[in-house]
Amino acid sequence: MCGIIGIAGATDVAAALYDGLTVLQHRGQDAAGIATMDGNRVHLHKGNGLVKEVFDERAMALLTGRVGIGHCRYPTAGSEGSDEAQPFYVNSPYGIALAHNGNLINTDALRRLVFEEDKRNVNTESDSEVLLNVFAHELAQQGALTPQAAVAAVAGVHRRCTGGYAVVSMVLGLGLVAFRDPHGIRPLVLGKRVGPNGTEYAVASESVALDILGFVRERDVQPGEAVVINFRGELHAEVCAAPRPHAPCIFEYVYFARPDSMIENISVHKARMRMGVTLGQKILRLRPDHDIDTVIPIPDTSRDAALEIANVLGVKYREGFIKNRYVGRTFIMPGQGERVKSVRRKLNPIPLEFKDRVVLLVDDSIVRGTTSQQIVQMARDAGAKKVYLASAAPPVRHPNIYGIDMPSADELVAHGRTEQEIETLLGCDWLIYQDLADLEAAVAGPKFPNRPFDSSCFSGEYVTGIEPGYFERIQQLRSDDAKRKRRAP
Repeated sequence: MCGIIGIAGATDVAAALYDGLTVLQHRGQDAAGIATMDGNRVHLHKGNGLVKEVFDERAMALLTGRVGIGHCRYPTAGSEGSDEAQPFYVNSPYGIALAHNGNLINTDALRRLVFEEDKRNVNTESDSEVLLNVFAHELAQQGALTPQAAVAAVAGVHRRCTGGYAVVSMVLGLGLVAFRDPHGIRPLVLGKRVGPNGTEYAVASESVALDILGFVRERDVQPGEAVVINFRGELHAEVCAAPRPHAPCIFEYVYFARPDSMIENISVHKARMRMGVTLGQKILRLRPDHDIDTVIPIPDTSRDAALEIANVLGVKYREGFIKNRYVGRTFIMPGQGERVKSVRRKLNPIPLEFKDRVVLLVDDSIVRGTTSQQIVQMARDAGAKKVYLASAAPPVRHPNIYGIDMPSADELVAHGRTEQEIETLLGCDWLIYQDLADLEAAVAGPKFPNRPFDSSCFSGEYVTGIEPGYFERIQQLRSDDAKRKRRAP
């Protein structure tokens, strides 16, 4: 999962891109980059680290131009090392810079075709560079540089690329080009700002990046849509893919997105509150005479759900863990060893909230189980009489292949295990999961009943379909063991 932003402004945009990336930092902490376009020049700066570490005053001063894109990366398949930082750039045709959030599932076949038929070289293992070269080839076939040509090129990308992707790019001589996969799996939001210098547009992974920059959220970029904004601030938008099932990623609402974001016209905050209500109701159904004294969230993304669970159960809600803000999100760390070491550094219990109490710990989801095991033990060490654990999401039993780094089934604590077996492994006195139907209903809310989602990591149903052998190939790339081998000298 990554964060992307693109701005077509009336003045230099580098500072706004920087601010937008800092707000999207939760989506990726491995690397960051910004590219701007000034006349017939592309200025690019990127590197490993947080946004504030990659960019200094000197780097920002060089990023002149009224059109630009930014990216913060969290590594998935084949995307480790400084040469994988985005945006990527190719000089033909015209000069194109591109940044991508998501994952293509036909990368191997595309890479061969790009080399053998398109006569273009891909220099890294990143699927984003493959996607850039596909887009560049398709644009070169148009014989013109117009918004309509860019839309036709995006249509070619949609025909050739399979997976979940949201893209921001800029083309020299044209402007900003943004597009989203035909299923709308990865999010992309369009905003508009009218100022003294004219009309400006921005696109970003989450609406919160638009909010802090003063852009008004207009709408989500539609599945299969291309959005082109030229240097005069004129917007051209067109859906250029055949209709396919709309399936936005439900894990955005469970974990990745900030609660103050709106995605698909759904408040992430409200969705998480509704998750808490439905899970609280399930607890009452299963244990109407429960002995829970206190509901405690595992910070940060479970707070909304935990508060509503406490309201439904009629028990106290308490903050029982203090979080160290200077340790990154353990789920998106590149290796299991780093995740294990980080949990104790990241959270510290407040013993007064645990001593001699039956506590219900609430987490947004349970993926590998490493964090959950340690937190349950921390609660016991702090004096809890019993430790119950609730997940606002169903068991994660299947790989996610659209841009979230949970592809190796063997690394998922719920894969091949019953809930009772998971409960024993995690060491809690009771484990309760959200039902998938309840999760989907909670996210959809009353305004969008029966809205479909990509819930593949829970259901194992993949909207794009899967080629034979795909999971075996991707496991060789993404498992923690494979990552350790790649880092070895």
